[in-house]
Amino acid sequence: MSTLELLVAQRLGNLVAADRPALALVLPGGRRIGPADAPVTLRLASLAPLAHVAAGQVGRLAEDYVEGRIDIEGAMRPVIDVAARLVREDPTRAGEPLGPLAWWHELMQRGRSMKRHRAEADARQVQFHYDVSDEFYALWLDPMRVYSCAYFRRPDLSLVQAQEAKLEHICRKLMLRAGERFLDIGAGWGGLLLWAAEHHGVRGTGITLSKNQHAHVNRLIDERGLSDRVQMRLLDYRDLPEDEPFDKIASVGMFEHVGRANLPRYFDKIRRLLKPGGLLLNHGITAGGTRNTQLGAGIGDFIERYVFPGGELLHVSHVLQVMAEMGLEGLDTENLRPHYARTLWGWSDGLEARLDRAREITGDKVVRAYRLYLAGSAMSFERGWLSLHQTLAARPSGQVDDGSLRGAQSAYPFNREYIYR
Repeated sequence: MSTLELLVAQRLGNLVAADRPALALVLPGGRRIGPADAPVTLRLASLAPLAHVAAGQVGRLAEDYVEGRIDIEGAMRPVIDVAARLVREDPTRAGEPLGPLAWWHELMQRGRSMKRHRAEADARQVQFHYDVSDEFYALWLDPMRVYSCAYFRRPDLSLVQAQEAKLEHICRKLMLRAGERFLDIGAGWGGLLLWAAEHHGVRGTGITLSKNQHAHVNRLIDERGLSDRVQMRLLDYRDLPEDEPFDKIASVGMFEHVGRANLPRYFDKIRRLLKPGGLLLNHGITAGGTRNTQLGAGIGDFIERYVFPGGELLHVSHVLQVMAEMGLEGLDTENLRPHYARTLWGWSDGLEARLDRAREITGDKVVRAYRLYLAGSAMSFERGWLSLHQTLAARPSGQVDDGSLRGAQSAYPFNREYIYR
């Protein structure tokens, strides 16, 4: 064995435990490293991926798989368990600025963020991900194609039921009322927009940068006879007119695309789009670490290249700070991290059950990327490397019913009873 092969063999030996999965490698030519009964086997087309195994660079191994340099044998759960155990350092500390040059690191990071989140770049990045194929997403999402964290209000809920529970949970938090003007920023395939209109009687506007989603939701609006009070627009949030403010605004699974540099502009725009006293529900993925903008061990680089270009992680504390600085009062923040792990495993299982059809629709390369993305993300939420927060906020009105000015007033009752009643 070469020195690298010996190092890899040692690493594989450290993975073996009586009650946990282990990994084996099959090298070009057929020589095997690792136990014969390992539930996960990597078949290498070249020796190059050995270095990624030795270094614990699971993101690079994922890239090797997508590009056909390795094949993976084994079910997704043991595969991802092994991947997590290969990681050598805490991936939430990737790129963490340290020492006297931390300010320079922060400045460079901000410059990169501003460049990658110009309006035209955001449109390209959103379309890269969401316009892969509507039929592909329909294979593994629920019938409404709700592509965000579900809410398992009871442990026995199916994924379909949990997505409906999530939509209702958001509508209840926002206290939606019939006739109110409701904005859904990044409305996806229209699940929340249509739910709010049909179950709560709002006059809804949704926006997206995805051409596929825009067309799909407008078809649904026509089919359901909602065109008199619901519209879906192909529009950047920065371009929304402010002449007729909204009573309530939701942003679900969208602000991950905004970027650290644009976050103040994003929340300032929302504040100006809200009526005084109006409510915002911001739902999105947040960082498990306090300073990292992506995950280490090559995971963030893999997601950037193959799945979500332009995505940036932000810790919830930073989100709340910027929200407050832009004049929005944080009212309630709920961590749904375990719910997203379960949601993603549901999506992963759905895709695994339809791999042949998925390959027919998109090709093998896309399927390989999404297999690892969905299962790997589930593991990242389970381990706390990623989190998911719903934050309810208000634009203070500055007055109460008698017209007197008494500071930060809003429709929020400052308790949670109304949500769960």
